[in-house]
Amino acid sequence: MAGKKEEFSCEMYSNKFFLLCLAGGAVACGSTHTLVTPLDLVKCRLQVDPAKYKSIFRGFGVSLREGGLANIVKGWAPTFIGYSLQGGVKFSGYEYFKYAFANMTGEENAYLYRTYLYLAASASAEFCADVFLSPFEATKVRIQTTPGYTSKMRVAMPHMMSTEGIGVFYKGLVPLWARQIPYTMMKFSSFEKTIELLYEHLVPKPRSQCTKEEQLVVTFTAGYIAGVLCAIVSHPADTLVSKLNKEPGASIGSLVAELGFFGIWRGLVARIVMIGTLTGLQWFIYDGFKVYTGMPRPPPAEMPASLKKKLAGKK
Repeated sequence: MAGKKEEFSCEMYSNKFFLLCLAGGAVACGSTHTLVTPLDLVKCRLQVDPAKYKSIFRGFGVSLREGGLANIVKGWAPTFIGYSLQGGVKFSGYEYFKYAFANMTGEENAYLYRTYLYLAASASAEFCADVFLSPFEATKVRIQTTPGYTSKMRVAMPHMMSTEGIGVFYKGLVPLWARQIPYTMMKFSSFEKTIELLYEHLVPKPRSQCTKEEQLVVTFTAGYIAGVLCAIVSHPADTLVSKLNKEPGASIGSLVAELGFFGIWRGLVARIVMIGTLTGLQWFIYDGFKVYTGMPRPPPAEMPASLKKKLAGKK
C-alpha cells in the first residue's frame, strides 16, 4: 500500500544482516555450481585432455559412453560444499568490505570513486573465500579428470592427504586466486554498473516503483551480462587451475608453454554459457533470498545530497 513503510527482518549492516548475506551467498553459489557440474566436468576434461575429448559435445558423448550418467556428475559433492563455503564468504565479505571501505573514504568519495570501491571490496572478499574453496576445488578436479580415480569425496580427500600431504589442497591456490579474483572483481563491479545503467536507460520507471518481481528480472539480466564478462577475463587462469590439479608436479610456466596461446583459451564457449547462466542465477537467487528473508536491499548508487548541493553551487 502506498505510504506504508516497509519493515525489515534486520538492520542494514548489522551482524544479522551479514550472517543472512553469508547464508544467501552459500545458497546461491552452492546450488548453481552443483547444477552445472556436468558441463564443468566436460570443460575440465577438455582442458586437460583435448586429444580425447576434442569439443564440448564430443566430451559429453565420450563421458556418457564410458560411465553413463554417473560419470558426468562426478565431483558434485566437493562442488556443492566448496562453492557453498566460497559463496557465503564471498557475498557476505563483499557486503562487509563495501560498507567498511565506504565508511573509510566518506560518503561523497565513496560515490565518486564507487567503481574502485567495488573492485577493492570484491577482491578482498574473494581472496578470503578462495582459502575455503581451494581444498574442494583440488578434490573436484582430481575426481573429474583422473581416469579410474574414486568418485567419492570422502575417499578422495583422505587419500590425497595421506599420499601427498596437506599442500596438495593448496597447490592450486595461487592460480585459483588468479582466476577467481579478476572474475569476482568483474562480477561485482560490472553487475553494480549494469544495474545503474539498466534503471537509468532501459527500465521505464524508477526502481522504487518496480515490484520485487520486476526488480529480480533486472537483477538476473545484469547478472548474466556480468557473467559473460567474467568468463572471458578469468578463463586462462581457469585452464591453468584444471591442469595444475591434474598434474600437481607441473609448474605454471611449463603449463603455459605446453598449452600455447590458443590452448589456454580452449573451452571458452562452454565457460561463457556456464558462467553467464551461473552468474545470472546467483544474483537472482541471492537477491531473491534477501526478499524472502525480509532483508533491506540497498538501491543502485545515488549521488549524495551534499554532493548535489556542491555541484549546484558551482553552476
